[in-house]
Amino acid sequence: MKSFHGKVAAITGAGSGMGRELAIELARRGCHVALGDVNEAGLAQTVERVRAHPVRVTAQRLDVADRQAVYAWADQVVADHGKVNLVFNNAGVALGSTLEGASYEDFEWIMNINFWGVVYGSKAFLPHLRASGEGHIVNTSSVFGLFAVPGNGCYNASKFAVRGFNECLRQELELTGSPVSLTSVHPGGIKTGIARTARMSDSINGVLAKDGQSARDNFDKLFITSAHRAARIILKAVEGNKRRVLVGPDAKLFDIMVRLLPALHQRIVTFFARQQARRG
Repeated sequence: MKSFHGKVAAITGAGSGMGRELAIELARRGCHVALGDVNEAGLAQTVERVRAHPVRVTAQRLDVADRQAVYAWADQVVADHGKVNLVFNNAGVALGSTLEGASYEDFEWIMNINFWGVVYGSKAFLPHLRASGEGHIVNTSSVFGLFAVPGNGCYNASKFAVRGFNECLRQELELTGSPVSLTSVHPGGIKTGIARTARMSDSINGVLAKDGQSARDNFDKLFITSAHRAARIILKAVEGNKRRVLVGPDAKLFDIMVRLLPALHQRIVTFFARQQARRG
């Protein structure tokens, strides 16, 4: 997909962060957008910013963990816009907890949004993308879909699962000669609100930090790439039909670390996590 002009893109998690910036950047390039998010106030703000550009924009409250709602939204997008060329399954949440301390309810919550939301969005839109004759799926995993960190096991599991789903689906699309392609997105620390809205379990006390607020503050310090820059990197990867895009210098560094030190990097991560916990 060399140009976004005149195309239609559906974006989840569009009420803030990367989702919002993707919507604005796509609109700037002449792409019509359909936006979804559970955050209706944030969604309305994104709509106002997108309307600065001469494109069609539709928006609705969407819970990506609700399979029926995602399928209904996919159909509605086509009804409203006549077609859909791109879907950005971008919505995501975070959970700070040890695996032992995580409740099954919290584990299911994060998997339903981070993993099943991607699966539902991909499968619901795929027939419509095929019908457009030129389609692209953009699924957000994470740098934590490349390597694991203590205190984020549930998040790691969800993002590793997205990575595996992405890689297999891309291969199958190629094998079947589909007009649809896929890019797996692996952001590093992006300046969004995900840390501030993360669920925190007391089980991380002493593992990552002295308490949940300290853990949030520590995560915030790792966010070095703006959401606007992330959106532009992602769209460039789509234009180049990249299988995978690493977003931010930290993502590239960690990817190299995992490749060069496939076993030793776990000890390195554990060492730095221990040091961080001591600093509190």
